[in-house]
Amino acid sequence: MSQLGRPGLSVGQKEELWQRWKDGESLSEIGRALGKHAASIHGVVRLKGGFAPVPRRRSRLALTLEEREEVSRGIAADASIREIAATIDRAPSTVSRELCRNHGRRRYRAAQADAMAWDRTCRPKRCLLAKNRRLQRVVAERLAMDWSPEQISGWLKVAFSGEDEMQVSHETIYRSLFVQARGVLKRELLKHLRSRRITRRSKKATTKGQPRGQIIDGVSIRERPAEVEDRAVPGHWEGDLIAGSENTHVATLVERHSRFTMLVKVPGKDTASVVPALSREIRRLPSELRQTLTWDRGTEMAAHKDFTVATDVQVYFCDPQSPWQRGTNENTNRLLRQYLPKGTDLSAHSQSELNRIARRLNQRPRKTLDFHTPAARLSGAVAPIG
Repeated sequence: MSQLGRPGLSVGQKEELWQRWKDGESLSEIGRALGKHAASIHGVVRLKGGFAPVPRRRSRLALTLEEREEVSRGIAADASIREIAATIDRAPSTVSRELCRNHGRRRYRAAQADAMAWDRTCRPKRCLLAKNRRLQRVVAERLAMDWSPEQISGWLKVAFSGEDEMQVSHETIYRSLFVQARGVLKRELLKHLRSRRITRRSKKATTKGQPRGQIIDGVSIRERPAEVEDRAVPGHWEGDLIAGSENTHVATLVERHSRFTMLVKVPGKDTASVVPALSREIRRLPSELRQTLTWDRGTEMAAHKDFTVATDVQVYFCDPQSPWQRGTNENTNRLLRQYLPKGTDLSAHSQSELNRIARRLNQRPRKTLDFHTPAARLSGAVAPIG
């Protein structure tokens, strides 16, 4: 049986995934429930545009496995097509077509024929926009004008009144945008949607009860020591996650005094993935370089207390929607896009490859350092990093 989405999820898990998605659960919540990373869940959901696939069902008119076994027994008994048809109370033409589809009388096997019939039920139907190029062109033109699918559907009823072939529901337009496998509407048109979403979300989806932007016992950047601000003392870091395709991420750490950069491979963006990975890399630094870390309010650092216990590094959190409070990190992330372009799968990079990228950046002269390199500035301030 063909799989929906990435391998690794059983049929039962996929059914549970889609039920939880329809119930409004987030990718992270579904991933925790199924014991999978949110990126794996995202891959399955994105493939279907956020729309739960319709379960396949046999037509009530189709032959059952029991009937096919009767056909096979009739062939073994050298019965005619009419005699076999009478046995299962079907038309002779039905039996004749069954044999033609499945290698004829000499090679017919009931189980094989039943499996082939089940596979044929998976054939996707061409959607309305795929069958009507004129309608497809009109819809695409209006989407490019920033019209919503609902506005387009309503306008079509007025502009093409009486032309049934020029009518389409807003739901069909959304499906054709979100499910790119249909090959009807270009992905570029998604940017014209006001929501900028790339998948359908359940009506029950909500951020209520989720700790988004809420860091328990987080210490504000306003309480950060003054020595961090003037950059005179090394060992104070800024951190963030940069995102790639397929919900992949890499953690970035930038030392404020020298602009020295570290890249950390993370398996996911949840705090259980990010904090241990950061802790492991930070512990490799000399103690004098482990002073503070400034982060935004993303919940990937919700376990900041565990991070501090593991590294002796105090974490400070920026104000909401204030990226300039981590300006060094933001500027460095822009430089890193030369090596880690947007829209690429960042999970393809090993930690060794990320270390090489960081080394290249750290050995480039920087105008803000009077054209010295971050590596040279840091080594001049402290003992070399092992």
